[in-house]
Amino acid sequence: MKALILVGGYGTRLRPLTLSVPKPLVEFCNKPILLHQVEALVKAGVNHVVLAVSYMSELLEREMRVQEQRLGILISLSHEKEPLGTAGPLALARDLLNVDNEPFFVLNSDVICDFPFKDLLQFHQNHGKEGTIVVTRVEEPSKYGVVVYESDSGRIQRFVEKPQVFVSNKINAGMYIFNPSVLSRIQLRPTSIEKEIFPIMAEEGQLYTMELQGFWMDIGQPKDFLTGMCMYLQSLRLHAPERLHTGPGFLGNVLVDPSAQIGENCSIGPNVTIGAGVVIEDGVRIKRCTVLKGSRVRSHSWLESCIVGWSSSVGQWLYFNPVHLFNFLPSGRRKNK
Repeated sequence: MKALILVGGYGTRLRPLTLSVPKPLVEFCNKPILLHQVEALVKAGVNHVVLAVSYMSELLEREMRVQEQRLGILISLSHEKEPLGTAGPLALARDLLNVDNEPFFVLNSDVICDFPFKDLLQFHQNHGKEGTIVVTRVEEPSKYGVVVYESDSGRIQRFVEKPQVFVSNKINAGMYIFNPSVLSRIQLRPTSIEKEIFPIMAEEGQLYTMELQGFWMDIGQPKDFLTGMCMYLQSLRLHAPERLHTGPGFLGNVLVDPSAQIGENCSIGPNVTIGAGVVIEDGVRIKRCTVLKGSRVRSHSWLESCIVGWSSSVGQWLYFNPVHLFNFLPSGRRKNK
């Protein structure tokens, strides 16, 4: 099977991290965002992943060559010379996707969840139509475009943008599976799959939906990145608790790379991810944070709701609770708010 992942964006919402690294390679819970998706696809039987790339494609290609060997799959890059929206990349990669007449997955690169690709494939094959999208439930549907569908069959009836009266609390989760015939609907030009393709498919009775069970988050901006981290760590608590770090000074769900060093009298957690080669000195308090690889947090500092960039340094006796993303300079001053 094949899958296409849309990774061509500039990642502006995650700057300054994405000024030097493409967003799909930013570590989320100690693994590049993209690898969470690719590894889940491989488990579902995908052996060829196509990346619709644009920004910093050389870095992506270099890393994917390594992962291609590690996972034993084929990874191809489809280069956009101009932004093609969410549907145009399918037309650009038509020759790669329409080879063996099998269904293929399509994903937005910002999505994190317990990826249900095996269940999605089975559901799609059972109803036998052209496309299936995954939806997730939200608390405030008036903020989103919602999906209205038949509860018994899953056939989509229509889409409603930011409804002011309740019609549905299900939104597009950014994961799809299509038959290759969908490619005939898309021209090689900037096109929105949500606004231009899906409504026509729904009118023709060719589009179904499967509701996602468990957590879901678009992690494309700092506050949602941290919320998604909390959700992911709780999922680990339920499904793989052995991966979480425990012991004196560790509170709740904490993920620590084995190469990290933790000092004495620290209080770490809940909801903390500590990356490779990180040094946490004595007496540090960290809560609801991601500390990326190679960073050092000096003694008696307090961090809350932060993403600390790669190889950064947090000075002694500092307190940060920015609910934003900072890079820290060796002196402890902050930049790039």
